[in-house]
Amino acid sequence: MVLDLVVAELEALHERISDRFARSEPRSRVREYVTGLVAGLERKNGWTLAERAGEVSPDGMQRLLRRADWDVDGVRDDVRDYVVERLGDRAGVLIVDDTGFLKKGTRSAGVQRQYSGTAGRVENCQIGVFLAYASAAGHALIDRELYLPESWTSDRDRCRAAGIG
Repeated sequence: MVLDLVVAELEALHERISDRFARSEPRSRVREYVTGLVAGLERKNGWTLAERAGEVSPDGMQRLLRRADWDVDGVRDDVRDYVVERLGDRAGVLIVDDTGFLKKGTRSAGVQRQYSGTAGRVENCQIGVFLAYASAAGHALIDRELYLPESWTSDRDRCRAAGIG
């Protein structure tokens, strides 16, 4: 019974966002991706999500996230609206969290030596800022943004090279 509800909700969400994908392949793959995210997998990465979807490598999942033609901000807005409709409550709260992603190189967008709460010290890393909504009915991630330090925002050539508009 609970599984049927989860499947129905995932279908409703997929239907809501499917027009944000220009082609049928990423439209179909995003269903598998989201299903994998809510599955009880011990680890959730490109390999495990691909394997769960019956794929032999993570290439398709990575292509979905990196190169497929889809309206990323539109999907974010659709998910936020879905969450508010399903979980919205006057006592609900927004939760802001910044997370450091340790990096070895210098080319990934936003990377520099900076404090990472994840590491508990200054490290070479990116910082992601995430917004979640929580109520008695549940919780969900509703927004995200990569923090760009001034060393990046003041260097237009470096930004362009990293694909930052």
